[in-house]
Amino acid sequence: MINHVWGLIHHPDKEWREINKEHESVSHLYLHHVLWMAAIPVVSTFIGTTQFGWTFGGDEAIKVSFMDGLGLGVLFYALILVAVAMVGSLIHWMARNFPNRPPRQECIVFAGYIATPMFLSGIFAIYPIIWLCLLACVAGVAYTGYLLYRGTPSFLGISHKQGFILSSTTLGIGVLVLEALLAAVVLLWSLGSEHSIVWSFFQ
Repeated sequence: MINHVWGLIHHPDKEWREINKEHESVSHLYLHHVLWMAAIPVVSTFIGTTQFGWTFGGDEAIKVSFMDGLGLGVLFYALILVAVAMVGSLIHWMARNFPNRPPRQECIVFAGYIATPMFLSGIFAIYPIIWLCLLACVAGVAYTGYLLYRGTPSFLGISHKQGFILSSTTLGIGVLVLEALLAAVVLLWSLGSEHSIVWSFFQ
């Protein structure tokens, strides 16, 4: 797992070829990559929201309780795992008109690896300053786009023209999925923080 992470960041072209040779199953991908990498933003957010609290430019930080943070973390984790499979299935559906359409399994594996930069950017949530988290998110999306453009033709076995079209569409829809995921997390976090404030008021 660690070798692929470093390779995708340092030499993505070579790493895509190595990953492609493995013909990895979806279960192996989740067990050795997604489950671990998805834990980075979840654990970081849990620590940040329960120990430091979110700051929106002011002096006061808003925290959630340990139990609320734990529950939100589990939901956040589940949403990420589902999102990877959804994006992979979307890639498979969009490639339906290509002569060498890759199987759905390979598309999900591909989606799991292209999400690596966004997983890594989640480490900044450990000290949740809004502008810093947004900057890290933008950087993660940008490098994910780079991995898409570099990896789509070779990994999915399609031409560079087809790869450009598919990767552009995937990135656009993937960003929407990310925004929906972030919106859900913010909503859940907001409910959790309100619950914590109300609970502390009555104690």
